[in-house]
Amino acid sequence: MRTDYRDDITNALKVLREDGVILYPTDTVWGLGCDATSAAAVEKIFSIKQRSGGKSLLVLVNGLTMLERYVRSIPDVASNLLEVTDKPLTIIYPAGRNLAPGICGEDGSVGIRICEDGFCSELIGRLRKPLVSTSANMSEMPAPSFFGEIDERIIKSADYVVGYRQDDTIKKTPSPVIKVSNDGVIKIIRQ
Repeated sequence: MRTDYRDDITNALKVLREDGVILYPTDTVWGLGCDATSAAAVEKIFSIKQRSGGKSLLVLVNGLTMLERYVRSIPDVASNLLEVTDKPLTIIYPAGRNLAPGICGEDGSVGIRICEDGFCSELIGRLRKPLVSTSANMSEMPAPSFFGEIDERIIKSADYVVGYRQDDTIKKTPSPVIKVSNDGVIKIIRQ
């Protein structure tokens, strides 16, 4: 298995900075990604997935400092969840900010995961912006659990396909999703 991803980081950054879309491994399933602050790039994601603009998109950040720049507030219950989780967890925060149109839900909420994966963390850190991370599948189709399950149409539509971890056949699953409110109410969206 290929373990050096320096060239992938360099090539992916070039594409992301030009409003392009990458196909890349995350801490969960393979994802289609782009600069989450670029309206043009977000539109490309919706087009590739053949998905309506009414559905929000998940965002990856590389730490609490970056998270604070893209949500209006972090409810105490979310802070507590982040402290105790030992696996990838997506939290839907009440209100996003500084993100491209189409990222946030109709109610202004935004799903964000702090990514611990080395490749993603370095890519986000060098981009200095959050990444869209939507599963690498057409809308309404199952998420692929490893690279070999990704539809050829998705692969061909990406501006850059990361080589790192393509030969990994360990089945991955999407992260659990929990929605939190400012008053501490938790709703499990996906287990």
